[in-house]
Amino acid sequence: MTNNAVKQEVIALQRELTDHSYRYHVLDDPVIDDETYDKKLRRLMELEASHPELQTPDSPTLRVGAPPLADFQTADHTLPMLSLDNAFTDEEILAFHQRVVKALDTEAIRYTVEPKLDGVAVELTYEGGLLTLATTRGDGRTGEVITENIRTIGQIPLTLNQGNILVPDRIDVRGEIIIKTSDFEALNRCRTENGETAFANPRNAAAGSLRQLDSRITAKRPLGIFAYGIGAVEGVQFTSQSQILDALESFGFPVNSHVEKGVTMSRVLKVYEHYQALRPDLDYEIDGTVIKVDEIRFQQVLGEKTKSPRWAIAYKFPAMEKTTTITDILVQVGRTGTLTPVAVLEPVNIGGVMVSRATLHNEDEIRRKDICINDRVMVTRAGDVIPKVVTVVSALRQGDEKRFEMPVSCPVCGSAVKRMPDEAAIKCINAACPAQIKERIRHFVSKKALDVDGLGKKQVQQLVDLGLVQTFADLFLLGQEKLAALPRMGDKSAANLTAALTAAKSVDLNRLIFALGIDHTGENAARILASTYETLHDLMAASADDLAGIHGLGKKTAAAIAGFFVNPQNRQGIMALETAGVRISNPLYARAKTKDHPFSGKTIVLTGTLSRMARSRAKTMLLELGAKVTGSVSSKTDFLVAGEAAGSKLKKAENLGVAVLDEAEFLSFLGAD
Repeated sequence: MTNNAVKQEVIALQRELTDHSYRYHVLDDPVIDDETYDKKLRRLMELEASHPELQTPDSPTLRVGAPPLADFQTADHTLPMLSLDNAFTDEEILAFHQRVVKALDTEAIRYTVEPKLDGVAVELTYEGGLLTLATTRGDGRTGEVITENIRTIGQIPLTLNQGNILVPDRIDVRGEIIIKTSDFEALNRCRTENGETAFANPRNAAAGSLRQLDSRITAKRPLGIFAYGIGAVEGVQFTSQSQILDALESFGFPVNSHVEKGVTMSRVLKVYEHYQALRPDLDYEIDGTVIKVDEIRFQQVLGEKTKSPRWAIAYKFPAMEKTTTITDILVQVGRTGTLTPVAVLEPVNIGGVMVSRATLHNEDEIRRKDICINDRVMVTRAGDVIPKVVTVVSALRQGDEKRFEMPVSCPVCGSAVKRMPDEAAIKCINAACPAQIKERIRHFVSKKALDVDGLGKKQVQQLVDLGLVQTFADLFLLGQEKLAALPRMGDKSAANLTAALTAAKSVDLNRLIFALGIDHTGENAARILASTYETLHDLMAASADDLAGIHGLGKKTAAAIAGFFVNPQNRQGIMALETAGVRISNPLYARAKTKDHPFSGKTIVLTGTLSRMARSRAKTMLLELGAKVTGSVSSKTDFLVAGEAAGSKLKKAENLGVAVLDEAEFLSFLGAD
């Protein structure tokens, strides 16, 4: 091959792989599979190794990392990366607004409102559109140079896109490096399996990943970015923060889809409440909102203080981590027999909720964190819901701490316990253990399962303790007379519960599969199974190999499902449900087999908040119908589903003439209205 032919192949591969990386990491719309991408990347690496003069500063091969550095150099920021003043109440935000109004002598002020990301701030310098320098925030004026590590992050363009906005001669782009919650959990599982220490939280993991002297390690970490602003810029003038965000998106950066642009102060306060409600459903950590005066000329008039701008403020959510004391450790028995240690805490208010207990997961977790009774610990509410112990404050130990040992027998029924092979779980091996029965029944009637209103924890406990319910089928044999005779039940409550149980006899297959409480089989797996098998008996006849071949099911899940249905006791339980009058329908299977559905083969983007369905569920249903769900709007988008606070994607869809569906229209198309 001639030198010119090699050069042309290298240039073609660099351009092609750069485009594929952008489609995969930013647009979430890949057009080739991973194996093909990897094969092309290896070819490019071979050619550049043989002809190093052909490796350009923006070559995709630089994503895999470079040899280790001796240490980090430092570089000054052209403009300081200032911190933000914090507010914690509506009154403080309104006071900020009044200061802005007074300083500008006008009420005509608009703001951008952005989620306050809990990540690591960085500054990326582009000259002639090419990434030349990347630094950490540091002390705000000087940061560490992390260019080689930043190059490994697929979402960050090495060359700015020549989109519909002119690329500046030089620009400092600012953004937040994050690790998604789901990626963080997978990363920690991998580290634990390899005998490495798990990271405490996504932010620490991101910070540690950025400060690796060996960028090849950084390349293996699931880092992402949201661009949110700029520092110094030459060759282009921007008039507003809204315009800056549009430019960053045009240049090829991910910009948070929940940003609201050009809104009034009354809307600012509503957006804060919206973000709080949205927070548990996000796959990344946020801890408040960032409020910025939108117009640049107003920002310039307002100016800056020593450490923070006068034109921006952070409205923080209530703190989600607090320090308290573990007064005891109890052991709970779950529906599969797993023994879970639970910390009894001195009650502490975290984010407006009094927390008195926190899960400790298992014995290995207690040992890894070196947790003792009487320890002072840092506690958080993961996802604002489930409290857990983050770390022990060992410096506050006073010598009265006591080591905890897991019991050698079940604390409820006294049966032997056993540590499961290749698992951290210790289980009670007595399937008739009252604690297991109660938890299985509670799960069976829970909202995402059969959704039996009126059967809460106390009612289930009462029914099991009285011997009225031992199996799922027993629930449907109770009758109003038996229920009315229960203490504190009453005729009206008994009638309501009887009606709820009667309604629950008609159930969709996916909900029943989830209700059965099979190990490793959550809502998504249940939906996949119901889309694949027409009846429960078809599923019961499937082997582990059959199940493992289904896209979206792993070998562990497949083995658990097959093992569940092989068990004679479980098969008898299902027969008993059918005898008790439970009727199973499967609309998912019918939808999955419908080739002429309006969404089949279409490219769909979801944006905004859906009030009647989680976006994750909507995405799953669309995939089952053969639709393609992407993260950004383009001319190839067929439908945009716009929920509340749809934002910039809705405007882009309207400009491109993309069909827009509101939530009611979307659910009608799905047949879920």
